[in-house]
Amino acid sequence: MSKPMHPILPRVATGFAVALALSLPLAAWAQDTSQPPTAQPPVVQSDMPQGLAPAPTTDAAPALPTLAEPAPSTSASVPASAQPSPAQPSAAQPSAATPAAAAPAHLQTDYSPLGMYNAAHWVVKLVMLSLIFASFVTWTVLLFKIIELAIARARARRSVKTIHTAQSLETASEALSHHKDPAAFMAQAALVEYRRSDAAIAAAGPDGVKERTRSVLDRIEVQAGSRIRKGTGLLATIGATAPFVGLFGTVWGIMNSFIGIAETKTTNLAVVAPGIAEALLATAIGLIAAIPAVVIYNHFSREIAAYRQSLGDAAAGVERLLSRDLDFRHIKVEV
Repeated sequence: MSKPMHPILPRVATGFAVALALSLPLAAWAQDTSQPPTAQPPVVQSDMPQGLAPAPTTDAAPALPTLAEPAPSTSASVPASAQPSPAQPSAAQPSAATPAAAAPAHLQTDYSPLGMYNAAHWVVKLVMLSLIFASFVTWTVLLFKIIELAIARARARRSVKTIHTAQSLETASEALSHHKDPAAFMAQAALVEYRRSDAAIAAAGPDGVKERTRSVLDRIEVQAGSRIRKGTGLLATIGATAPFVGLFGTVWGIMNSFIGIAETKTTNLAVVAPGIAEALLATAIGLIAAIPAVVIYNHFSREIAAYRQSLGDAAAGVERLLSRDLDFRHIKVEV
């Protein structure tokens, strides 16, 4: 019969077993912390207590459901018409043709004077044509009046020279009988008046015939001056009114420009500039018509004044011849 075991031994064995069970997890944890981590996941001890188990990592996340996996293939199920084409811009993106579509359908490209005239409003065209016609009239008057004044002044100089060299009114009238200028008419008219008053001179004296002759000479001079001034009034009218006519065309063109701005709802220079250019062209044509007309009118005014001075010299010469003839008549009567 065996001897019974000491009662302390079972307690010691139980304590040793508990200590061994507690020391094994601590030894494993110390070994894991002392070694560097490797690419492989650490091995989880199956006999580790529930309270000391490490938290699960994100690498061990559960797989996604099968319904979420076909997401990348949704582009294949979309119809081809719903996908944006690279050649067609989307509605959100600005199109390169948008400014061209906003611009007017017709833009003037010819900015020459003829091109601006063709693109102008009919009122502005009428203004331009009237100013061009006025300019044509100005240069036509210049051409004809230069020739007319040159001929008239040459004839007046010859007649004045003949009158100044004549010894009597009768000899001067005979020398100028073939001349058709106002100075020759003065000598002939004075001789006619002298002969008509011949019977009354002895009784009434020479004062009456001198007065009547002076009146006839004045009328001839006035008529000659009026005749030579024909056409210069047009120059004065053109020079005074052409700038205002051009200004009217300018105002009308600017009005059309503002109307174009209101219709197109844009202040783009491509829309505004043509109308303003047409308006300024009307002003330029008005100045082109007016400035030469004023200059030519002033030139003709000086030429006409010189011509009338020649006629005045002729009238003075005729009066001297008449006075000389009356004096010689009085001497003959006394003798």
